[in-house]
Formats: sequence, structure tokens, C-alpha cells
Amino acid sequence: MKILLIEDNRKLAEYAALGLGKAGFVVDAVSTAGDGWEALAVGSYDAVVLDLGLPDRDGMDLLEEMRRKGVACAVLILTARDGVENRVNGLTAGADDYLVKPFAMAELVARLRALERRQGKGLEMTLCYGNVSFDPRTREARVGAIVLTLSRRERDALEYLIRRGGRVITRTALEEALYPMGEELASNAVDVLIHRLRKRLQDAGAAVVIVTMRGVGYMLSVKPS
Repeated sequence: MKILLIEDNRKLAEYAALGLGKAGFVVDAVSTAGDGWEALAVGSYDAVVLDLGLPDRDGMDLLEEMRRKGVACAVLILTARDGVENRVNGLTAGADDYLVKPFAMAELVARLRALERRQGKGLEMTLCYGNVSFDPRTREARVGAIVLTLSRRERDALEYLIRRGGRVITRTALEEALYPMGEELASNAVDVLIHRLRKRLQDAGAAVVIVTMRGVGYMLSVKPS
């Protein structure tokens, strides 16, 4: 799940991004409404975590514009405004959830997972492709009965591929899904990641293979019998 965090408090943004990253989310963090709108214009996000007290524009105005212009991703307001009227206004303006600061990281993670379930991402179901399975709840990957030892990014890549099994995924789409905006990457970072994941699947006897579509991207495919 890819998150856009719009929060102007640097320490809080770093804390939230770190905690969400450890929970398996990919997080792009910006500090102004303007930067948030630009990120939404060029990126694809599953959810936005939105502060209301932004330096250049009230977050509520940004939320209303998002909904008015058809931005459909889930929005969780994260703010110090704790009045009932504030919550009602936020939800009425188009927010899907509202969490008051200070907050517990575990609750923020749980609320985002709940939003993911509402979007039909299937967190309650184990994903399967061939003899490879992935449990989004526990982040455990298996080939048959063999539990795979994967890095966080390898798990993220495998989940992304399984959800799109049999379809070609461009390198750009995979890179945007797996890495935060602005992170410095080697030109072959995605290729190296896929190479490692492909080898782990092969060594475990997977009945699927990650096919490289030269000049385009990758596809998770079931091996011919």
C-alpha cells in the first residue's frame, strides 16, 4: 500500500514515515498542500494521510479540491483539531477516517489497514499464484509449505506481482510502487531486486517465474507444465 503523507511537522513526519515503513507501507512525505497536490498529479497512491494545519493552505480546502476533481484514493485526516464539529466537517468533506494527535503508531497502522480492506485489497485473504502464496496480514510468503525468507522490499515486490499475476508490469510502475518519492536509486535497483526475488522463488521450487519483458518490465507467469 502506497501512502502520501502531507504533514509540515518534520519530526512527526519522520516518525510517521518510519513507523509506516516498518509496517510495510511505502511512504512519500511532503510538507505543504502545494507539494501534496503535485505529488497526487504525478503519482498513484492508495491513501493520503493529511494534516489540516498546513503552512500554505488549510488541509480541509485541499481535501475538498481533491474530491471535487475526482481524486478517489482514501484520505485519513491526522490533526490536532479534536472537536466533534471538526471531525464531522472532515468526514463530510470527503475524508474516510479521522485520527487526532497525539496518536499511537499501532492505531494509525490499523486504521490504514482497515481503509485498505474497504478498498477491496483483500487483506483478509491469502493471495495465491501457482504454488506461491502471500498472506498480506502477516507478510508471510510461501512456496508450497516452504516459508520464504525475504527482505521487506522483496515481500512488497512479490505481493505487487502476485496481485497482478499474468499481466505485464512496467519497471516505472514497479519502482513507483516500491520506493518512496525522491529516494536515490541505482539505475539497476529494480533489476537487482527482481533478480534476488526470482532466485529465491527458483531455489524454493516455485511453479511460477518472473519473466523479464525486455524494454517493458516484468510479468509473474506460471511455468508451463
